[in-house]
Amino acid sequence: MSAHYQILHDTHYRYDSPVSLAQQLAHLWPRECPWQRCTEQQLQVSPPPSTRRDELDVFGNPLTRLAFERPHDELQVSARLSVEVLARAALDFNQSPPWEQVRDGLAYSGRPLAAPALQACRYRFESPYVHLKRSFVEFSASCFAPGRPLLLGGRALMEKIFCEFTFDAEATQVATPLVEVLERRRGVCQDFAHLMLACLRSRGLAARYVSGYLLTQPPPGQPRLIGADASHAWVSVYCPQLGWVDFDPTNNVQPALEHITLAWGRDFSDVSPLRGVILGGGNHDPEVRVTVMPVP
Repeated sequence: MSAHYQILHDTHYRYDSPVSLAQQLAHLWPRECPWQRCTEQQLQVSPPPSTRRDELDVFGNPLTRLAFERPHDELQVSARLSVEVLARAALDFNQSPPWEQVRDGLAYSGRPLAAPALQACRYRFESPYVHLKRSFVEFSASCFAPGRPLLLGGRALMEKIFCEFTFDAEATQVATPLVEVLERRRGVCQDFAHLMLACLRSRGLAARYVSGYLLTQPPPGQPRLIGADASHAWVSVYCPQLGWVDFDPTNNVQPALEHITLAWGRDFSDVSPLRGVILGGGNHDPEVRVTVMPVP
């Protein structure tokens, strides 16, 4: 079983004053995964960059570096993707080891770690948007009883965030502290993913931030609108026996055929679709339009 999608991701900056120099980093190509493949990709940039370099970042995500050395008063970056998403194998969460065993196996003890565990350790610590605090341990205490299988605890935490928090696009900004999100119980998918990461990492577990797209359904009787979708975010938890397992706390589901994986890192700062530095420009806010269209 599989699903096919065409994805349109347009970002348009209009600057108050000309930008004389700019460097931009774009995470707009989906990474190759066992459960998906990209069959077509196009990137249109206006004005044309002075230089462009495609490479992989430190996490293995496709990365495009754009440099602009001529004055410009607007920037438009448009990605066009065709992606096939494959069904993932069903997992028995009861077969995952106790969460304390996984925590202890990732902790430093003077002995060498196997390569998968060593790679997972980079996702155990604080990152720019995910801090480790006692309050996150306390919030998740009911999900991680002594001896509970790791993935059952992860699923319980996903359900807890979904049930106790309200999706509110106006409640937070990118830099809103997680302690404030925890207090107010409101936010967006990025906040809920960061909160789940903070709860897991505060317990010594390894979890990474996943960015991508989600097929959303329009209201009954309404057509699918171009540009009406948005980027999405969820969490992947490291389990030694079963590998990385994804959880979507915004929707209380395990990502499957309707989730398209773009990139992963420690948090949003590692995988922002487009970010950079500019000289000039004045005030500016991007206009972002995302469309996820299922293809028969």
